Amino acid sequence: MKRLLAPLLALALVAGTAHATEVRIGYQKSSLNLIVLKSRGILEKRLAEGGHTVKWHEFAAGPQLLEALAAGSLDVGMTGDTPPIFAQSAGSPLVYVGFEPPKPQASAILVPSDSPIRKLAELKGKRVALQKGSSAHYLLVRALDKAGLKWEEIQPAYLTPAEARAAFERGAIDAWVIWDPFYAAAEKTVKPRVLTTGEGLSANQSFYLAARPFASKEAKLLQIVFDALSDNDDFLEKQPAEAAQVLSRAVGLDVPTFERVIERRPSFKVTWLTPQVVAEQQRIADRFAELKLIPKPVTVKDIVWQP
Repeated sequence: MKRLLAPLLALALVAGTAHATEVRIGYQKSSLNLIVLKSRGILEKRLAEGGHTVKWHEFAAGPQLLEALAAGSLDVGMTGDTPPIFAQSAGSPLVYVGFEPPKPQASAILVPSDSPIRKLAELKGKRVALQKGSSAHYLLVRALDKAGLKWEEIQPAYLTPAEARAAFERGAIDAWVIWDPFYAAAEKTVKPRVLTTGEGLSANQSFYLAARPFASKEAKLLQIVFDALSDNDDFLEKQPAEAAQVLSRAVGLDVPTFERVIERRPSFKVTWLTPQVVAEQQRIADRFAELKLIPKPVTVKDIVWQP
């Protein structure tokens, strides 16, 4: 990871960051790497060496986070694979600056334990809850494709994770498409039946994005952020039990829930986007465009940061 944005250093020498800057970072409850980084205070210490500070902002999900980034209220944030596509289609000034490995087991389509729904095809005509423009949105699209159903053949209920869980518990929806840690928490307390995970359907990758003006002007600060994430990656990989405790204290869910969440993620290593990752993002974007679920088609590589 320390080499991820190495080319940015040359740019930083030109752009400079002699002025004191507050780096505004957006995260959500699924942003495990950022939550642990925030809890350990590593980034604060490193930024302070240059006279800089950091401010953290929590969001319900990726779409809300990227709305804030587009509005100029954030500098950097992490989301799933789908929110950047919706944001790019809407003209948001953002760029991809890194990604984490696939974690298809970390998202799922859930139904109540006593639901008669046993197959994806049986979602036809059913009310399915999801966060619009989130990674869950693409998982549902792929699941319907696999089942031979059209998007118009279900009743999407666009709800935040908290709203969807409440609706799920009171029986107001037939199925719920959700990601960790909400998925793991529901497994433990609500005891749903998993209709399918993302395995074979959606890679469910997480992406780090930055406001384009910030990426252009504050290259050195981006390097500091990613260097801190590199060290944090090692902590998550080598000390998962301690990491689960840190996450539990920060988020408010119990330790076993986060042990399950960490178990489902093969790695937290953040790396520069590869051509293969860009191609996969483009496939997602093209499918949403075909379904007319985004305002206009996009070319993903146009917003992959090239210093």
